[in-house]
Order: sequence, then C-alpha cells, then structure tokens
Amino acid sequence: IAHNVVVGENTVISSQTGISGSTTIGSQCIFAGQVGLAGHLEITDNVIILAQSGVSKSIKKPGLYFGYPAKEMKTAHRLEAHIRNLPDYSERIKLLEKEIEQLKKQFDKKS
Repeated sequence: IAHNVVVGENTVISSQTGISGSTTIGSQCIFAGQVGLAGHLEITDNVIILAQSGVSKSIKKPGLYFGYPAKEMKTAHRLEAHIRNLPDYSERIKLLEKEIEQLKKQFDKKS
C-alpha cells in the first residue's frame, strides 16, 4: 500500500495486492489476492475485485469486477467467452472467404 492511500471501513485486502499512491478505496470492499491498482484512483463502496485483476480506472459503481483491465463480471465473462471462441471464428471466416471467392468465380463465368 503506497503513499496517501485511504482505505474505507470494513474493507478486506488479501495478500500480494498492490495499491499505488493516492488511491481512495471505499467501505465494505473486498480485494482478492494479487490484485493491482494503478495510482490516483477512486473505488466506491461495496466493490469486490477478484484475484489477479488489474484496476486501471476508477470504479464508480458497486459490484463484482475481474480481469485486466478489471471489468464488471458480466462483461468480463462475455469477453472471455468470445476469446475462447476466436480459433473457431477464425476457421469459419477462412471457410466463408473461400466460399465467397468460389461464388465470385461462378458469377464471373456467367457474366
């Protein structure tokens, strides 16, 4: 915990969490292990940040956050699902590009 950090009442900070200077943390917050916060941020009351998350911007809305950069849980889960599917999407795009090329060739022959 760096210089000029203010931590609100009943806030729990787990091990290996780093909080950069001049950050203000509200009350009733929970920071799981290995969370990192950039400096000069404001974290509102009732925020939970899950393990190994990186907070680079102030959090003004209570809720559950995770990831890097830390996002609301619902958004983070949606992004993770898309990331997991990227190899499949890439393969589908390649197949569609081949089909488009074949259709172009067929169209050009008829013209």
